[in-house]
Amino acid sequence: MRKFGLIGFPLGHSFSQKYFTEKFSREKITDCTYENFPIRSLDEFPDLIRKNRDLYGLNVTIPFKSDILKYVNITEDIVDQIGAANVLKIKRENGKTYISAHNSDVYGIRDSLIPCAKGKAHIALILGTGGSSKAVAWTVKKMGCEAIMVSRTSRPGVLNYKDLNPDILETVQLIVNTTPVGMFPDIGSKPDIDYNLLTSRHILFDLVYNPEMTEFLKMGKERGCKIITGMKMLRSQADRSWEIWNEDNY
Repeated sequence: MRKFGLIGFPLGHSFSQKYFTEKFSREKITDCTYENFPIRSLDEFPDLIRKNRDLYGLNVTIPFKSDILKYVNITEDIVDQIGAANVLKIKRENGKTYISAHNSDVYGIRDSLIPCAKGKAHIALILGTGGSSKAVAWTVKKMGCEAIMVSRTSRPGVLNYKDLNPDILETVQLIVNTTPVGMFPDIGSKPDIDYNLLTSRHILFDLVYNPEMTEFLKMGKERGCKIITGMKMLRSQADRSWEIWNEDNY
C-alpha cells in the first residue's frame, strides 16, 4: 500500500484528503491512501518520514512551502527559481531516503489565470509574500505581467497595505489573494484593500478555496469584477501532484 498525504498547520480547511480519496475510489486505485499530517513545526518532519516507511509523496501547504526546502535532497528547476515547493516525492533505495521537491502550484495558477487574464492583465497586485505568492509572481511574469507584492510589513520591493492608494489600485488589472485571510473558519474576513476602488476592469483571484466564494471575491463581484475561485487551482495542482508522484524520475 502506497501512502500519500499533506503536511502543514492547520489542516482543517484542506480538501486534499477528500479530493484524493474520491479520486482513488473513482479510478479504482486500491493500493493508495491519502492522509493529513498536521505538524506545527518542521522539526517534526524527519520523524514523520522515518516512522512512515510506506510514504511515497506529500503535498505541502501553509506555512512550510519555503522552509521545507531545507529538508530535501533534490529540487526541480522551477522550485529553484521560485524558492518554494508544494510537492515532495519520496524514494527509498539501499537503506537511504531521497526527497525531491516540486511545484505543482504553478500549473494550477496558470490553468486558472490563462482563460480569464491572459492578454487582459498587465500588472498584478499579489497579496501576501509566502510560498504561494512566489509561485503566483513567477507565473504571472511568465505571462508577461508585472508583479507588485504586498505584505503587512513593508520592505524593499514589497508594499504595505497602507501603501495601496487609489493610483495603484486603478493601475492594476489583476489582484491575487495568496494569504489565508478569509479561509475557513474565519470566513468573514478579507484582505485590507479599498474595495470601493474596484471596477469591472479588475480581475480578482483567490487561492483560498474553502469557502469557494470568499468575502474577497464577494466584494469584487458586487463591484463588477471578474472573479476566479481557488477550486480550479486546487484540482489542477492536485492532478499534477499525482503525475509527479508516478513519474519514474526523481
